[in-house]
Amino acid sequence: MSADGPADSGWLSVARACPSPNFGHRPVGAVVDLVVIHSISLPPGQYGGDAIERLFTNRLDWDAHPYYGEIRGLQVSAHFVVRRDGELLQFVSCDQRAWHAGRSSWRGRENCNDYAIGIELEGLEGEHFEAAQYDTLAALLQWLAQRHPIEGVVGHEHVAPGRKCDPGPGFDWPLLMRMLAWPDRYFPEAVQRLA
Repeated sequence: MSADGPADSGWLSVARACPSPNFGHRPVGAVVDLVVIHSISLPPGQYGGDAIERLFTNRLDWDAHPYYGEIRGLQVSAHFVVRRDGELLQFVSCDQRAWHAGRSSWRGRENCNDYAIGIELEGLEGEHFEAAQYDTLAALLQWLAQRHPIEGVVGHEHVAPGRKCDPGPGFDWPLLMRMLAWPDRYFPEAVQRLA
């Protein structure tokens, strides 16, 4: 994997670019050292289509499905989305602050969006993810670790416990840990116990 354009562009050449208006500047001096893994499907449990892209680019037809009424007006984004077939989409430059973690905290630091990269896996909490998604995710994490001083890879459930539960029990943390071969300290203690 390699970045497009200048070294500080924050865009990945192998990802399909879908620029989102939902981002902001990171705080001055912020160090990107955390990756937060999420899961998303729109409508819930349905895969394929362009609803995720439309949500992250503020083009979702709120009347197209009854569930969309529950999230009407939501303005969110992630840096990356990994589709079921392993396709990688990028919505926000890694140098910018995407709107993915919400109210969150990791190891005593609030507002994870300020210092994290958000990666959404197309999937549903509690269900399994595809081999192609793990392959893409592992390669993406390796690229991010070459570009940023990554110190942690966590689920949304770990930075917003009680509020969020994704990617959920269907996500194979031990598999990802084996694929990366990174020290246990990069992962939440609850995940380390699964390995």
